[in-house]
Amino acid sequence: MSQKTTRRTFLKQMGVAAGVAPYILSSKVWGQNVNDKLRIAFVATGGIAGAHINEMVRLGVDCPCYCDVDSDRLGAAKEHWPGAKAYADYRIMLEKHADEIDGVMIGTPDHHHYPATMVAMQLGLNCYTQKPLTHTPWESRRLVKMAQKNPKIVTQMGNQGHASDAWRQLYNFIRAGGIGTVLEVHTWTDRATGWWPQAMNRPEGRDPVPDNLNWDLWLGPAPRRPFKAGAYHPFVWRGWKDFGTGALGDMGCHMMDGTVWTMDPDFPTLIEPIMVKDMTAEAFPAQAIVRWTFPKKHGMPSFQQYWYESGLKPPKPEQVEGEWNLPSNGSVWIGTEAVLLYESSGGPISTWPKDRLESFGPVPELLKKCPNQDHYAEWLNAIRGTDTTKGNFEYSGKLAEIVLLGSVAMQAGVPIEYDGEDMEIKDNPKAQALLTKEYRRGWRFGL
Repeated sequence: MSQKTTRRTFLKQMGVAAGVAPYILSSKVWGQNVNDKLRIAFVATGGIAGAHINEMVRLGVDCPCYCDVDSDRLGAAKEHWPGAKAYADYRIMLEKHADEIDGVMIGTPDHHHYPATMVAMQLGLNCYTQKPLTHTPWESRRLVKMAQKNPKIVTQMGNQGHASDAWRQLYNFIRAGGIGTVLEVHTWTDRATGWWPQAMNRPEGRDPVPDNLNWDLWLGPAPRRPFKAGAYHPFVWRGWKDFGTGALGDMGCHMMDGTVWTMDPDFPTLIEPIMVKDMTAEAFPAQAIVRWTFPKKHGMPSFQQYWYESGLKPPKPEQVEGEWNLPSNGSVWIGTEAVLLYESSGGPISTWPKDRLESFGPVPELLKKCPNQDHYAEWLNAIRGTDTTKGNFEYSGKLAEIVLLGSVAMQAGVPIEYDGEDMEIKDNPKAQALLTKEYRRGWRFGL
């Protein structure tokens, strides 16, 4: 089937047999017809997508088109690219303008990450998708397979710290034996407390949908529900299971990046909800602690990753003397010879014993430092063919799947035994069902 025919029938396929469109690679991913001034489209223009716009303005891209379901949030894109065409539906925008686009930046609520990305990749478009890469573990695995099948498509997940030298310093120190053998990693975040609500029930009744918002498109692949002012849009969707991934999904791909990058683990064999407070049928919990157990690899024994959210923090390890004052976000690495604190997702590093880092001596640069530490330029330069993306979907898809397995365990309410190769949860059909979800007609891409 020709590319022209495919694109002419693409919208029909979305409505009648969504998900069966063949994977078509446009010429741009083969290194042809890529302007030095790249042409980037935006799926969403408000919230984090506003940061996308600011970064692309800084880097001098052109924009042929953009979309948002809320017309009141189009202002920045309209201001910077007055000649670009505005849409509410990214499916229509991408189908109409695929030949005019070198890349797509996706900054929607979590439940739209996968369909928007899959549509773009099916049209052969390079993709930058915000974290968490997807809404469910199955979607992460699917995008990894799509990226592997189409290696010329340049992909990147929105994880800015992955381009910094801070994680590289951690990687090199840990890999060089800086704390001995890693036994446990404890990671925490201050979210969701004070950022968005969690542990709530669905509000009763309905409100008129404002003229500026296309509520049906905002729902997209999610089940229909009445609009309620202030309950979901524009930012408070994160705590709702149908739309977001809670505090873990929001911050896990940032905060656990060091674990997955440094340890390069296989998929966890056991994920346990150690504490889940006030989980509801509709929303993620008020607080939670989760533990992943990873199998031995690279000559290293099995280790465990802990997650604490909404103000909870790890207890003081026995090896630590003195005060135990932790920042609002960070990770503690417990090894056989030392304990390491990595603040937030960008350092700095401190150790117990206090002089461990300084006295260790020269640390081999196993992972080379990043030349410019510019996460966004890295993606654009990779499209040009002069760089590669380090947070590509093959890496970040696995990271996202590991993180989202924690959400599955929270919702299951019991420990789950995971077979990563076959993507199966042992003896727990309820938890198995949580690896994926149902999609409304017209949004079932790549199924």
